[in-house]
Parts: sequence; C-alpha cells; structure tokens
Amino acid sequence: MTSIHTNNSAIAALATLRNVNKQLAETQQRIATGYRINKASDNPAYWSIATTMRSDDKALSAVQDALGLGAAKIDTAYTAMSSAIDVVDEIKAKLVAATEKGADKGKIQDEISQLQSQLLSIAQSASFAGENWLVGGSSTTKSVISSFVRDGSGGVSIKTTDYVLNSTTSGNVLFGLNPNGTVDTASGLLGSSIVGSYGGVSITMPSIYSMDITNMTLGDLQVALQGADLTIGKMTDAASQMGSMQKRIEMQQNFTSDLRDSIQSGIGRLVDADMEAESARLAALQTQQQLALQVLSIANSSAQNILQLFRN
Repeated sequence: MTSIHTNNSAIAALATLRNVNKQLAETQQRIATGYRINKASDNPAYWSIATTMRSDDKALSAVQDALGLGAAKIDTAYTAMSSAIDVVDEIKAKLVAATEKGADKGKIQDEISQLQSQLLSIAQSASFAGENWLVGGSSTTKSVISSFVRDGSGGVSIKTTDYVLNSTTSGNVLFGLNPNGTVDTASGLLGSSIVGSYGGVSITMPSIYSMDITNMTLGDLQVALQGADLTIGKMTDAASQMGSMQKRIEMQQNFTSDLRDSIQSGIGRLVDADMEAESARLAALQTQQQLALQVLSIANSSAQNILQLFRN
C-alpha cells in the first residue's frame, strides 16, 4: 500500500542516513583530534584514568625540573669543595716547606694567608639559587625533590633526598654560620681548632683558616701538618658524600624520564586513535553516506508515482 502521508521507505532510509552521519562525525573528530577518547562521554573509565595519568605526568615534569635544580646545587658545592681541597693541599705543602731548616716562615706565612683568604672566598661563593651547602649550622638539612609517588590507595606524596650539614670538626661544611647569616670562621672543617700530639704531648693548634706559622716551633709545625692532612681527609669524605648524591640524582633523573615515557605511552594506548583504521573507516562511511542519500532520494521519488495514476 502506498500512502501520501507515511513513506516508510523514506523513514527507514533517513534513519540509516542519520546513523551514518553520526558515525561519520565521530570518525572525523577522531581524525581531527587524534584521540579515540576525547571526552568523558566517549568512555568514562578510560577518560578518567588518562586524565589522572596526564596530571601525574605534569607532576613528574616538575620533579624533573626540581632534580635539575638540585643537581646544579650539588655540582656547585662539589666543585667548590674540590677547589678547597686543592687549596688545603697547597697549605700542606707550605707547612712541609716551613719545617726545613732555615726556611723563612714569615714569607711562607704570607703565601698561606693568601690561600686562607681564597678558602673563605670559595666557601662564600659556593652558592646556587640562594643555597650554600658549604657554609651552614649544625644539623641544617638541605633537601632535593627526588620523586612524585601515587600509592595503591590513590594518595600522592613527594619524596626528597636530604643532605644534612654539620659544622663540627667531623662535619661536612667548610665554615659554620652565625645567627645573623654571616660566615662563622671559627667552626667547620676549616674554622675548627686542630688537636694533635708531638713527642707524646697533646697540642691544640689554631684552625687551618686562622693558622699563623710565623713563630711556630718544629713540634707546632708537625701538629699543623697532621691537622692539615686530617682536614683534607674529612673534606675528601664530604666530597664523596656529594659525589654519591650526584650519582643518585642522575639515576633518578634517568628513571623519571623513562617513567614519563611509559606513562605517556600508556595514555596513548588508552585514548589515541588508530589513524590507519580511522582513515579506512572514513572512506567506508563516506560511501555509505552517498548510498544512503541515493536510497532516500529513491524512497522520496516513489510518492511521485501516484501522480501518474491521476494523469491516466
């Protein structure tokens, strides 16, 4: 039966065309954005996971920046400590020269004084981004952000790598720090007094920084030499600590970089569109759209055949 009010063929063809147009629009959006899941309505579960992981990736990017900053601070401190060790080596050599019979201790002290001033200059200038790891009070903690962690329950936290400054005679800083923020040249590895023995007698000598050999006896020079050698050993230990921390930060930087790559790859597997498949799908849908238009045109034209009945 043919009706001039209801064209079932046209209705079916129109429904097919609408469905094809809808799929075509979705495919075009995927090709345009590159995402299979671009909004929550596409797939709520995967969209939620991808959004959370993108947020974590941004946090890890900030951790990478912080690690770079921390590495720069440690590099600065390590370079300064190495330079200070070289200077104390020079002072040690001057002390050896001063033990020679007939040595002019006054002139040797002039050279030592210049080296002592250089040690203070090194300590004061070993600063990066406002932090100096070679001048500080006892138990002062310097921290470097090392990782961003999301635990199994969804909680997040920041982990740090700590370096505790110690201005005692067995510490790891060149000089201490006064409450007013100035360098305390009476503490630290270079500012603390030297205790040694000579001929079975305990002797306390001035620090490396305040040492004056002009009127020292041979015994005094021997204790000073022992003290310089001991100080170099402690400075070397401090430099080793910094070297270990440098290595740890380098490893963490590499791990963070690899972790970000893995997260980004995982996000891609969840939400990225398969461009080859979408391209083939687009061509197929465009063909379906053309056929649906043809079918709709045929269905609409069938009603025109009724006019022939009246013309005859």
